[in-house]
Amino acid sequence: MAEQPGNANPQPASNPWLIAAAVMLATFMEVLDTSIAAVALPYIAGSLSATNDEATWVLTSYLVANAVILPASTWFSLRFGRKRFLIACIVIFTVSSFACGAAASLGMILIARAVQGAGGGALQPLSQAILLESFPPQKRGMAMAVFALGVVVAPVLGPTLGGWLTDTYSWRWAFYINIPVGIFAVFMISRYVQDPSYIKNARPGKLDGIGLGLLAVWLGALQIILDKGQEDDWFGAAWIRWAALILIVCFIAFLVREFRHRSPLVQLRIFRDRNFALGCLLIGLFGASIYGLVTLLPLFYQELMGYTALAAGWAVSPRGVGAIIAMPMIGYLTAKIDNRWLIAFGFFLFAVASLWFGEVNLSIGQWTFLWAIVISGFGSGCVFVPLSTTAMASLPNEEIGNASGLYNLLRNIGGSIGISVVNTIVARHEQVHRNEMVRWLAPGRVSIVGALSGMQRFLNAQGSSPTTAADRSYGLVNGMLDAQARLWSYVDDFRYMALACFFCIPIVFALKKTVGRGRPGAAH
Repeated sequence: MAEQPGNANPQPASNPWLIAAAVMLATFMEVLDTSIAAVALPYIAGSLSATNDEATWVLTSYLVANAVILPASTWFSLRFGRKRFLIACIVIFTVSSFACGAAASLGMILIARAVQGAGGGALQPLSQAILLESFPPQKRGMAMAVFALGVVVAPVLGPTLGGWLTDTYSWRWAFYINIPVGIFAVFMISRYVQDPSYIKNARPGKLDGIGLGLLAVWLGALQIILDKGQEDDWFGAAWIRWAALILIVCFIAFLVREFRHRSPLVQLRIFRDRNFALGCLLIGLFGASIYGLVTLLPLFYQELMGYTALAAGWAVSPRGVGAIIAMPMIGYLTAKIDNRWLIAFGFFLFAVASLWFGEVNLSIGQWTFLWAIVISGFGSGCVFVPLSTTAMASLPNEEIGNASGLYNLLRNIGGSIGISVVNTIVARHEQVHRNEMVRWLAPGRVSIVGALSGMQRFLNAQGSSPTTAADRSYGLVNGMLDAQARLWSYVDDFRYMALACFFCIPIVFALKKTVGRGRPGAAH
């Protein structure tokens, strides 16, 4: 939520860098939590007697609840005071983090994650607005570069930190770690952040509760379909068809409500701006790609390579190096060259990295994809900041708050869809590849007979009876077949992500040209 510069406090009572530290602490914690649980998913699934597919709901339920609150954050901050609302959100986030760590069942952790996502939904736009008002105009670019760096790097550090906590203590500490951070963030914000006069004197009017309710219902129905679709054969299940009907009806009702209501929850007419509409489309597609990759890589290293959570986290951590390298360069180039070239270059790099990941096999080492992971991080940095500034560049100041909420909403929806899609592809394509490969395991093939005989002789030499040796031989072959089928399903996922990013490049050049017109306040 970016405020008009004219409304900002010219001289905050506290040092602006202390204010920046206070709000960035909360924002970094919230963004970090979107990915910190990624490497812990197999442990969460095992601990709570759930499948890996069900455990991914821990990620997607958070993203959807987060998305529901984003459009309403402006109204709540004006109604209750921005500082008070920000502190309340951090408290909700922190308490629900404890509930996530203490969860004894999958249902309990999903409810806690949804509440946590709702508490964290407003942290990014509120922090952004406070940052803008705390710095003079000539220093806002530097402040927002720091903000953007934190938002880009946090999802990258999440798997590494989550892996270390999971291996060293328990997956529950991936959530408990938020408690001291949240307490310290509340202390810092209480001490250094103050509401400007226009917030104190605001009269926001009545909340569009019907619009908010319709938004929550259609987003919830969408997420239920995405989470349970693979398990229940998608539209082969009657209840999913009913959920799809509810989704369509509530989505249409939401659109009608927002276009006809005097004070809508979100102003959808903003999509008439070409850059903003295309920017939302691109960030949705990119959100699907990057959240899909953040989910897939740690699972691959743990499921097929047998890595611990910490080792998997370290394996994907170089993405943060790429993002850190990219951000200062992008901050400088954004004001110098056509942003479309930066965005297109970022999509190209991410697509190349995804194709590189598509060369994966079961003999790779921990650092085989070091440069591919660094390149993916660099590509992410090239997309996030230029795309957000270009999407907001032609909007008037009074529409930036509404636009920011919608833009982040589309990013979260894209991420949620991406996580569900990549997991569906892994599950479905594993079956396809298994059926294709099993044809080459016909019992009459000389190579198969020789391999089975060799295994049985080895097992007999180890003391197994002939019957046991035969059973174990077939079990070993079946295990290798499953691993190879799973491997090829991951390869398909990586290649589809590459195609999606290549598809985005021509869309980028449909944006209007912007050089030095991007608003630093739009960089999420």
